[in-house]
Amino acid sequence: MIRPGAVARLERVANDVSVADQAQGSRLRRSFLSAAKRWLREPLLHFLLLGGALFVVYGYFERGIGAADTSKQIRLTPDDVYAMGIYFQSQWRRMPTSEEFGRLVENKIQEEVLYREAVAMGLDKGDTIVKRRMAQKMQFLAEDVAAAHEPDSAELEAWYAKNAGMFALPGRISFRQIYFSPDRRGEHAREDAVKALAKLASQPVDSKLAVSFSDPFMLQDYYGDRSPGQLAKEFGPVFAQAIFRTKPGAWQGPIESGFGWHLVFVDSLVPGRTPAFAEVEPDVKTAWLADQKAQAWRKAYETMRAKYTVLLPVLPEPAESTQRSLPPANASPTPPTKPLP
Repeated sequence: MIRPGAVARLERVANDVSVADQAQGSRLRRSFLSAAKRWLREPLLHFLLLGGALFVVYGYFERGIGAADTSKQIRLTPDDVYAMGIYFQSQWRRMPTSEEFGRLVENKIQEEVLYREAVAMGLDKGDTIVKRRMAQKMQFLAEDVAAAHEPDSAELEAWYAKNAGMFALPGRISFRQIYFSPDRRGEHAREDAVKALAKLASQPVDSKLAVSFSDPFMLQDYYGDRSPGQLAKEFGPVFAQAIFRTKPGAWQGPIESGFGWHLVFVDSLVPGRTPAFAEVEPDVKTAWLADQKAQAWRKAYETMRAKYTVLLPVLPEPAESTQRSLPPANASPTPPTKPLP
């Protein structure tokens, strides 16, 4: 048997639930109306509706001319309309008005009309720029096939193991140098450097004695954190290789460069190394993609090239041999020989 008090409590709970449902429904309606108002004020919606209307009109006229020659039809796709809107917005930071949209459409139509008429007149034939552009498109298509594949870490790591040399980090060196000029010292430049080294054997890097030995030098006395490639550009490859074989902490040399002879005091030397895959994985992926594109393009071209037979003209003799066979301009002509009787 249900007690009267329990029934009353159930009725109150039901009423509370009903009121809560009504409040929630009211909030949902207000939220929907607010969102709808925002959408109605959105320029992008206006643009899409305008584009849709344009396609409806085009569809109506196409049904009316059903048997028309399709080669004379210019059809704009939704992607064309979207691209025009995005381009306009990127230029003007807003969506186009109806009038502006009409001009965009007409410009697109004009471009297509002129292109078709030019092709019909054969203006694309023999045009080097057109040929290059079409060849470039074919190359892009071949490369896009490779770009469509997304490699996983295992595939990249296996490729890295075969091409780790591409990612090797060069050594770094910091040093001070004393210059001995052949222009000033002549053939004694190297000998003077050897004598100076003996006197500097126990001297610190900042010794005033070291400065007194140096001839004027157009570049720097101190080089910090340089790679072999950087030093090769400034001093030459022989100097760059030799200095990376020295030991830090003492005056050493002499080392020859493109300028003359040098004594060097190496402060620090960090040998080159090959980084772990995890350190360079993003760079590996970029290089892998470039390699895949190159392979895809090479295979595609070889397949296309095999379809054709190339006929080359008979090449003339080199200009040098032709010139050697001609007499000098100031030479008197050789008289023709008479036939023997």
